Amino acid sequence: MNNYLKIGLVLISLLSVITSCKTPSNTARTPSKQFPSNFSQIEDSLNIANLSWKNYFTDSFLIDLIDTALVNNQELNITLQEIEIAKNEVKARKGEYLPSIGIGAGAGVEKTARYTPFGANEATTDIVPGREMPEPVPDLMIGAQASWELDIWGKLRNSKKSAVFKYLASQEGRNFMLTNLVSEIANTYYELLALDNQLEIVRQNINIQNNALRIVRQQKLAGKVTELAVKRFEAEVLKNKSSIYYIEQSIYEKENKINFLLGRYPQNISRTPVEIIKLKKDSIYPGLPSQLLSNRPDVRKAEMELEAANLDIKVARAKFYPTLGITAGIGLNAFDPTYFLKTPGALAYSFAGDLFAPLINRNAIKANFNMATAKQIQAIYNYELTVLNAYVEVSNQLSEIKNLQLSYDLKEQEVNTLNKSIDISNDLFKSARADYMEILLTQRDALESKFDLIETKMEQMHARVNIYRSLGGGWK
Repeated sequence: MNNYLKIGLVLISLLSVITSCKTPSNTARTPSKQFPSNFSQIEDSLNIANLSWKNYFTDSFLIDLIDTALVNNQELNITLQEIEIAKNEVKARKGEYLPSIGIGAGAGVEKTARYTPFGANEATTDIVPGREMPEPVPDLMIGAQASWELDIWGKLRNSKKSAVFKYLASQEGRNFMLTNLVSEIANTYYELLALDNQLEIVRQNINIQNNALRIVRQQKLAGKVTELAVKRFEAEVLKNKSSIYYIEQSIYEKENKINFLLGRYPQNISRTPVEIIKLKKDSIYPGLPSQLLSNRPDVRKAEMELEAANLDIKVARAKFYPTLGITAGIGLNAFDPTYFLKTPGALAYSFAGDLFAPLINRNAIKANFNMATAKQIQAIYNYELTVLNAYVEVSNQLSEIKNLQLSYDLKEQEVNTLNKSIDISNDLFKSARADYMEILLTQRDALESKFDLIETKMEQMHARVNIYRSLGGGWK
C-alpha cells in the first residue's frame, strides 16, 4: 500500500509539472479604491445612514405604509427566493468536496451458453457433489459504495467559497432593494401631501375669484366695466374648477402607486392632513465618503461579486491540473442469500484511484479560464463604477439640498409679496384705479407662485429622502 501511495504522489507531481507548463497566466488587475477625503470642507463621521428608517421618518402613517410594504411587496419576496436559491447553491458546492457514500442492493440471474469459452470451462470443472452451482446462476448483492475527489488544488473549496460570496451578494441585493423601496414609498407619500395642498389652494383660490366675480358684476351694473370683464372672470373660475379634476386624478394614481408597492389592490391611503410647507427640515450629516463602502448595499454587492469572480478564476485555473478520484466499495455478494453470513467467502470489496490530467485539446478549459478572467475584469469595472456612482449621487444630492433651500426662501418671499398684491389690486379696482386684467393677472401669478412653493418644498423632501438612500440608509 505504501508503494502505491508513493507511486501516486510521483505521478501527481509529474502530471502537475507537465500541465503547469501550459497553464495561462492571470491577466486580471486589482480595483482602484481612491476616494476624496470628504463631501464638503468639514470632515465629520456623523452619518444619517446609520439611522433606522423608523427613526429617520417620523410620520406615523408613512411608517405604517413602509412596514406593510416590507411584508407584502412582491418584488422583495421574489428577491428573498433568489437568496434562498443562492443559499442552497452553497450547500451544493460544499457537498462536492466531501466524500459521497451510498448504499444499494441488486439482484440478477445469468445463464451462460455451453458452447462458449466460459461455458465450456464450467462444464469441465470438477464440482464437489452437493455443492454444484445452480443453473441459471442467481446474483445477489448488498453493500455500500463511496467516491471522493481529493481537492488537491482547492478547486472545489474555492467553488464553494465563490458560492458563499454570491450568496452574500444576493443578500446585499435584497438590502439595496429595501433602501430603494423605502425611498420610493416616502417620495410618493410626499407627492401625495403636495397634491393635497395644491388641491386645497385651488379651492381657496376659487373662493377668492368668486368674490372678485361678484365685485365685477356689481361694477358692471354700475357701468364701470363691460360684459367682457365679467366673462373673463367667469372663464378664470371655470379654468380653476377644471384643474381640480386633474389634481384628483393625480392623487388617485399616486395612491395606487403606493398600493402597488404595498402589494395590495387600490384603496384609500391614510395620510397626515398637514401643510407640506410646515414640515421641518432636519440637518443632514453625510459622514465620510469611505463610509459608503460599508453603508451602500450596491457597493457591498459589487464587492462580493468581485470576490466571487476572483475565486472563479482560481477554480478555472485548477482545471488545468490533474484530478485524483477515489472510489471504494464493500458488501456481500453470493448466489444464495443464506451465504451472506458466511464470510469472508461472501465478502466483496474494491478500492481504486483515478488520476487524470488534461494534456491535448484543452480548448474548452482555456475558454473557461479566459471567460472567468473576463468576468473578473468586468466585476472590477462594475465595482469601480458603483463606487463612483455612489459618490456622485451623494455629491449631487448635497448640492441640490443647498440650492433648493436658497430657491425656497426666494419663492416664499414671492408668495408673500403676491398675496399682498391681491389685496392691493382689489382695493385699486374698487376705486377705479386699476382694471380687471390687473386683478386677474395678480391672482393667476399668486396661484402659480403657491404651486411653485409647494413643488419646491416637495423637492426638498425628495432630496431629504434621496440623500438618505444615496448614503446607504433605509435597509438597516
